[in-house]
Amino acid sequence: MMTHSGKCFCGSVTLEVSGTPEVMGYCHCSSCRSWAAAPVNAFTLWKPDNVKVTSGQEHVSSYQKTEVSQRHYCSKCGGHLFNHHPPLGLTDVYAATVPSIEFQPGVHVNYAETVLPMRDGLPKFRDFPVEFGGSGEMVNDT
Repeated sequence: MMTHSGKCFCGSVTLEVSGTPEVMGYCHCSSCRSWAAAPVNAFTLWKPDNVKVTSGQEHVSSYQKTEVSQRHYCSKCGGHLFNHHPPLGLTDVYAATVPSIEFQPGVHVNYAETVLPMRDGLPKFRDFPVEFGGSGEMVNDT
């Protein structure tokens, strides 16, 4: 089974992901944009059992704004680590946190909120696919 290691900004927290992500893509929602301080967030979604903090657990803090997301970060440097999504049964490990993963996006979510249109031919959901609790409504990117 393939494994990849990642770390926070200062290196105090390290983590490991194993196997293959369930899906990779981009989130355009205002919460992700604000949290990432970027116009879009690149995500990799994993089964929670495939994500392990390997060192520095004592420095992992979290913030939960909604029931959908439990965002985890390093309390020493503020570096973002991962985001548990309990309703989905998945954990988002930010693509930049694990640089050895070959990021192969397959979808855009919350594209109705985009501030950075991306015309890349990938499916673009107004909110989320139905299997993630969304409307499944697609947005035209032309």
